Amino acid sequence: MTSYFSPFFLCAFLPLTVAVYGLVPQRARWGVLLVASYLFFACISSYLIVFILLSTLSVYGLGLWMGKAMDARDLALKEPGAVKKEIKAACKKKLNAIMALGLVFNFGLLIASKYLAFFADLALSFVGLLGVQAALEVPHWGVPIGMSFYTLMAASYLMDIVRSGLKPDKHLGHVALYLAFFPQIMEGPICRYTQTGALLAAGNPLTRSNLYAGTLRIMWGLAKKMIVADRLNLFVKTIYDGTTDFADGAAFDGGIIAVAAILYTVQLYCDFSGTMDMAVGMGRLFGISITENFRQPFFSRTASEFWQRWHITLGAWLRDYIYYPISLSKPMKKLTSALRKKMGNRYGPLVASSVALLAVWLGNGLWHGAGTQYLFFGMYYFVLIVAGGFLEPAMQKFAQKTGLNRDSKGYHVFQIARTWVIIFVGEMFFRANGMEAGFAMFAQLVGNFSLETILSPAFWGLGMDAKDLLIITCMVVAMFVVGALKERGVAVLNVIAEKPAWVRWGLVLLLFTCMLIFGAYGGDYEPVEPMYAEF
Repeated sequence: MTSYFSPFFLCAFLPLTVAVYGLVPQRARWGVLLVASYLFFACISSYLIVFILLSTLSVYGLGLWMGKAMDARDLALKEPGAVKKEIKAACKKKLNAIMALGLVFNFGLLIASKYLAFFADLALSFVGLLGVQAALEVPHWGVPIGMSFYTLMAASYLMDIVRSGLKPDKHLGHVALYLAFFPQIMEGPICRYTQTGALLAAGNPLTRSNLYAGTLRIMWGLAKKMIVADRLNLFVKTIYDGTTDFADGAAFDGGIIAVAAILYTVQLYCDFSGTMDMAVGMGRLFGISITENFRQPFFSRTASEFWQRWHITLGAWLRDYIYYPISLSKPMKKLTSALRKKMGNRYGPLVASSVALLAVWLGNGLWHGAGTQYLFFGMYYFVLIVAGGFLEPAMQKFAQKTGLNRDSKGYHVFQIARTWVIIFVGEMFFRANGMEAGFAMFAQLVGNFSLETILSPAFWGLGMDAKDLLIITCMVVAMFVVGALKERGVAVLNVIAEKPAWVRWGLVLLLFTCMLIFGAYGGDYEPVEPMYAEF
């Protein structure tokens, strides 16, 4: 068992977990989910399970410490003649210190396992520029599956206790389950304790409606992954993994690179959103509502809107725990006030908020991986979003002078198409094997664009044939129809749930049959593990 898509997981592990969950008493169901979660984690990450155990124990212990500090504060406030302001200030200082200890410990584990070698290489490169030759051996013990996801969840638990008044959970098993729940441990989504903690502990009974809705969502996610993402993998690998040739600038022309950038974006979306469909579906089986992570991102009209629809829980985490604390801090408020006087109400706050946005996008880039291409990816969107904010007044004036109706359907289509280009170029750098390879590909794209290879028979020797393209196109069209309906407010799952049983389960059987016939597996296809699990 290596992922949610392993035959053993789908045919044995998940059904057995559901069966045992349904048979045990309600008070013990959280324990079934916790045991299943740790078994799943151990099968994938082996001894690295110690990392999530350390994270869990630290969060639980520090949470109890915070709880005792808050209880002591509340008792002190009830004392006659208590100086409430001083008591609250002292408690807040202590809570912040405990929180800081937890953040340093948990992010320290993440940095030590995932980023230490990257930062060491950067440091050695900098020292080399100064003419100093140095060598540094960095220990490497691997990165536990889902570490980037559960670390942010652990951090949010501690920060919510301080900032939102979340009551620390005194039950170690409930905290452990929140961090390790197997449907979301591999690729998220990044849920808050206030969203899933109580549901996980409740042990809700199995119901027919939840079992059907969860199964349908799982099958839809499997179809995205196996029919589209895995089938595109051979072509995408062929193009992107020619790093050395890209450095020479002669591997593929710009037309092929453009196709690869588009198809990689489709692959990544189908892989990631397909895994999210499975996570939400598995949660639904147990009556647990897992936060949605996608909302029709390819209907976005700006880069900023795209990130409000793509990997929603990461964006929300960065917004709530990095952007707002920085932008609402006293130094930033003073800076905003000063710039407002000098630059006006429009541009002053924009310049000030750009500081917080810079921290957000540096964090976004680094969160995705230890590589210069990920840092560039973050800065790419930072520049585009900030530029969009500064150019908006000029666009409004241009529209007024030219009579351009920015609310027309035609203009909306133009905006969506423009955003697609931004997305495809960004993902090209994201997938590239380093920033140098990314720029070499971009140079080919703009300086050597040609349709010659695409239109030649050689195109079909790059890992995809006409049958693959037809199957992928049909599935993408089906996804577009579903997305368009949801964009118009049609709850597709609810509509299907109202149909007769033979229609509902017939649809599940249809998806299963399509995967058997059109899914990418067998001798010609390498097993493709969920792509975002790497991040």
